[in-house]
Amino acid sequence: MVRRINCALLIFSLIFSACASRNKTIRIIDIDGMHQIEENQVWLSHEHLLVDFIGADSIQPKSWDHADIMSTMIPRVLELNHYDVHYFVDATPNYLGRDVNLLKKIAEQSGLKILTNTGLYGARQNKFIPSWAFETNAKELAEKWIFEFKYGIAGTPIKPGFIKIGVDAAAPLNKMHAKLVEAAALTHLKSGLTIASHTGPAVGLWPQLEILEEQGVSAEAFIWVHAQNEQDHTQYLNAAEYGCWISLDGLGWEMDDHLKKLIFAKQNGILGQILISHDAGWYDPQKEIQEPKPFTNIFTQLIPALKKNGFDDQDINMLLSQNPANAFGIRIKTIEKPRE
Repeated sequence: MVRRINCALLIFSLIFSACASRNKTIRIIDIDGMHQIEENQVWLSHEHLLVDFIGADSIQPKSWDHADIMSTMIPRVLELNHYDVHYFVDATPNYLGRDVNLLKKIAEQSGLKILTNTGLYGARQNKFIPSWAFETNAKELAEKWIFEFKYGIAGTPIKPGFIKIGVDAAAPLNKMHAKLVEAAALTHLKSGLTIASHTGPAVGLWPQLEILEEQGVSAEAFIWVHAQNEQDHTQYLNAAEYGCWISLDGLGWEMDDHLKKLIFAKQNGILGQILISHDAGWYDPQKEIQEPKPFTNIFTQLIPALKKNGFDDQDINMLLSQNPANAFGIRIKTIEKPRE
């Protein structure tokens, strides 16, 4: 079973972490490499520029027209200059449209610091898992991801800034999905990269955290992606108690329910473990007409609504700057393995 820590210890831990974060050096890896960052710079922690849903065994990256993609997406990205956004986490995984050369071009034209990822995405019943991956074990998968971390992606010097995996919401996990989580844990232990896992409802969260614990990886190294899909708010308290990051990342698609959950997080003292983003963009090369969603709802809609509900500048800075900086900071986060 997943271990729980008591509330007093949680409060002490959060206070200690907040104090320590003022003095520690935070380093992240973006398209241009590893560098030290400041906590007061604005992040979008889960977005997409290109996503190709054709499937792992049919995807053809060479068929993508960079000029067309950029003519569509650059205007959306440049809108972020009005809101002083520094860091843009592109959450598109390998075999689903990850294209680091495209991201490099967009970063150069926009001035954004863009993070890409290593890993594999098992959600949607493994449609985006290449056939070769079914024949490998977790250690072999991890070796491939660690290679990208050390030497670069697809023959480029561009390295991943985090690990992106995906699971279907189920307990127990699908065999492949359990393997992905184990591989992500092994990769984290060699790289310090944070694990961002497409999860959805909390039923799929707990078996992932159990696997991390078995491998000695702290839940602090894990982002519960699409946590907004969980409707039982007590699950947020449980996840915060355990120590993982809680990502409410559907603000490009919905606002009112997110606002309620953020108010709940503030009222219950767990705002320091919340990430927010749009999960927007979505240039899809399989569509003839492109209608990318903007990356600006947080600034134009959410922040005014938060202020009307008692959120101050410190709260907003925590959500948009401090939390993502700490979540994506490169650091190996371990726990002592429980005794057999």
